[in-house]
Amino acid sequence: MKIKSILLAAASVAALASSAIAEGHGKLKVGMITTLSGGGAGLGIDVRDGFMLAIKESGNDNVEVVIEDDQQKPDIAVQLADKMIQSEKVDVMTGIIWSNLAMAVVPSAVAQGKFYLSPNAGPSALAGKACNPNYFNVAWQNDNLHEAAGAYATESGLNNSFIMAPNYPAGQDALNGYKRFYKGELAGEVFTKLGQTDYAAEIAQIRASGADSVYFFLPGGMGISFMKQYAGSGVDIPLIGPAFSFDQGILQAVGDAALGVKNTSQWGKDLDNETNVAFVKTFQAEYGRLPSLYASQGFDTANLLLSAMGKADVKDADAFRAALKEADFKSTRGNFSFGNNHHPIQDIYVREVIKEGDVFTNKIIGTALEDHADAFATECDM
Repeated sequence: MKIKSILLAAASVAALASSAIAEGHGKLKVGMITTLSGGGAGLGIDVRDGFMLAIKESGNDNVEVVIEDDQQKPDIAVQLADKMIQSEKVDVMTGIIWSNLAMAVVPSAVAQGKFYLSPNAGPSALAGKACNPNYFNVAWQNDNLHEAAGAYATESGLNNSFIMAPNYPAGQDALNGYKRFYKGELAGEVFTKLGQTDYAAEIAQIRASGADSVYFFLPGGMGISFMKQYAGSGVDIPLIGPAFSFDQGILQAVGDAALGVKNTSQWGKDLDNETNVAFVKTFQAEYGRLPSLYASQGFDTANLLLSAMGKADVKDADAFRAALKEADFKSTRGNFSFGNNHHPIQDIYVREVIKEGDVFTNKIIGTALEDHADAFATECDM
């Protein structure tokens, strides 16, 4: 506990300094709706823990966070959003992991004058024609990591990919993103059921396809199930994926089957900047596990919010919006800025799954796309 306290104190100096300013602008209430139960719980738990670590480090007593479990169900998410807006009177909302839930909640929330800071879901509609001045995505637009994978596959000389994702907005964005930067042919393109756990039929298709590579996006428990079944199938076609299918919370469950697989991410625990080094240490000290991509996004989302509080009162919507747009915070990713549609402009890396002692993790081996913005910004009229 003493070591943990020292680490937290060391990492908190800058945040505490900004907190003193933030507290001068009054209290702010945050409504966090995220997935805390079921197959996708690990993602929501990591977003929550990263977010709350940043709030704790800031020492800012003027932030109240109300947290609810959406159970990965759009109707539950809508009910919780209505409760938070009407009864809890939150100022800012955040937390949603899944794009179908985001599409059910975000348009209504921002239409009612609430700010929404997305720590994960980035559906294309909200980046383009349905962009909104009160909506900020602190993670990525859904296509981005898949675009980077397509670029990596092309650069690696792969020219006959079999691609697969669940049939929901993020899955559709995933395969569109991959195809946008991939220049080869497709051996097959399959949309699976969201939440599916048996992939025998899809693996049979892959086996017979003649593919030289498989690109798949299956987040959470879906990816664990697929990887285990794929490893046991004897199919030896190389796999590529986004970080969502090879992130920290998934790798321990997948095990040796993931070793050597390349995946794309805007973050890695080995990014060598001061904020990220401190974040990895303090997260591990606080929660007893390595942080994931989702934890880093939750942490950055909270620090963006705190930076805006340091400059403006949330009751002054125009000033608060301008403060969010500045993105004047130290990101775990290093350089970070918003495009005209309030989505990130950032580098996206290629990572390889490795083993450090008994722990499966990722190491960055290259950069797939530099200062990358999303393809839908031109459709946003802000």
